[in-house]
Amino acid sequence: MIIEWSALTAAFLLGLFSSAHCVGMCGGIMGALSMAIPANARARRWIILLSYNLGRIFSYALMGAIVGIFAQQITESGGAVWLRWLAGLLLIAMGLYLANWWRGLTYLETGGRYLWAYVQPLGKALMPVDNNAKALALGGIWGWLPCGLVYSALAYAMAQGDAIGGGLVMLAFGLGTLPAVLATGFVAQQLGRLLQRRQIRWSFALAVILFGLWTIWGGGHGSHQHQHDHHQSMEEGMNHSAMGHSGMDHSAMDHSGMNHANMDHSTTLQQSAEPESVREQTDTHHHHSVTSSDAAHE
Repeated sequence: MIIEWSALTAAFLLGLFSSAHCVGMCGGIMGALSMAIPANARARRWIILLSYNLGRIFSYALMGAIVGIFAQQITESGGAVWLRWLAGLLLIAMGLYLANWWRGLTYLETGGRYLWAYVQPLGKALMPVDNNAKALALGGIWGWLPCGLVYSALAYAMAQGDAIGGGLVMLAFGLGTLPAVLATGFVAQQLGRLLQRRQIRWSFALAVILFGLWTIWGGGHGSHQHQHDHHQSMEEGMNHSAMGHSGMDHSAMDHSGMNHANMDHSTTLQQSAEPESVREQTDTHHHHSVTSSDAAHE
């Protein structure tokens, strides 16, 4: 499998640009985890926070692999372009959501709350989080929190068309959200105020919208290239040497259009001349044999 580093970079930047939204969604739990550990145990606090985020990112990668399995079926049916269009439109909606220009993604988050109602009690059973195993499990559960940003990233992961590509894209996306979410564990209020500034929020939102437009624009080109590569691989996979020509009726072939004047007959003439020279050598050898025989009789 060829890893598309451009897709992974784009997913990482998507997570990074959308950090303001992640602060609002995960800032509370990160602050609670930080306060649960004594202030003098800084190393332990870092390990707890890292374990939580590793679990969260792992759940993202798992989601990407799951949607990639379904996307592969769609791609094989010729729907790769539609997947990229869906991804681009959801990314544009995400940018509008981040800038508070349009809140349409809240409908997707509402749909995800039905699943969250069954998953959330599992997280409550892990409280208080006083060891790394609990933090890792809580992060894995918290990754399923209804989030329009995650759903937009999942649509982009689907556009990759397979389970491995989808999982890697969501892994890169999760790593992009990591710096801001980790920082909120210590400076939640300061970072939250910074990222909520209109200029910064709008800058991130415009970056996500442009990324969505780029995804849509690249969809047709990517699909065309995919089809070209698929056709080329089929051509390369054909074994022309194994093709049987014994069944071809050469007598029925029309040779009237062939220009015999331009054909190279040197090889043919050489081959036709070879029997004549052989006959001459045979006659000469026979003549000497007869002469020798006559001389012996005399």
